[in-house]
Amino acid sequence: MAQLHQPGEVAALFVRADSCYKDLGIDCYDIDRDARCYAGPGPVIAHPPCRAWGRLRHWAKPRPDEKDLALFAVECVRKYGGVLEHPYGSTLWPAAGLPKPNHGPDAFGGWTLLVDQGWWGHAAPKPTYIYIVGTTRAKVGELPVKIERAKGRTMELSPADRERTPPEFAKFLLHVARSAVTPVDQLHAAGTAVTPAGRKSAAEKRAELKAWAARSL
Repeated sequence: MAQLHQPGEVAALFVRADSCYKDLGIDCYDIDRDARCYAGPGPVIAHPPCRAWGRLRHWAKPRPDEKDLALFAVECVRKYGGVLEHPYGSTLWPAAGLPKPNHGPDAFGGWTLLVDQGWWGHAAPKPTYIYIVGTTRAKVGELPVKIERAKGRTMELSPADRERTPPEFAKFLLHVARSAVTPVDQLHAAGTAVTPAGRKSAAEKRAELKAWAARSL
């Protein structure tokens, strides 16, 4: 059964059972709770499984339905606002039409940052794409960029340590998600009239949202 949340409440989707988001008091969807039941309305932090989309996908053995979870996560971020993270080079980006870093917003007002989780304490360098909808680059703020990369080696870490989200990175993504508003709220904030359902096509609404994002980035 789909679960509704209070406006503005952030939900973390597809997280580990021992996720640090639970320590932050965030509503979490882990292996024991189907993230596909999420029905808004608050923004999300999405960590969908990546092995079917990553550079080593040809050797991965994902479950039959696993690849679709990332596409569901993209839909959630576009619908409710928030942020999705995936490894650098993830093929989810071209498959879902997500914009590359330093490119303009997509039709949903979404844009992409390339970061390294080592900046937030990951033991090894971990370049990461984050796709953001519902907030601007200015609201995201400065990044803790470090010239020297993390000293660890990815393949020397345990699978769990490779996968875990560093607590400081989780706090950063929470900040991003909390600064996000839903697409309809964005249009109101921009002073754009929102026509009742049925009066304006989805394509027209996306075009308005894209124009708002282009002015705000």
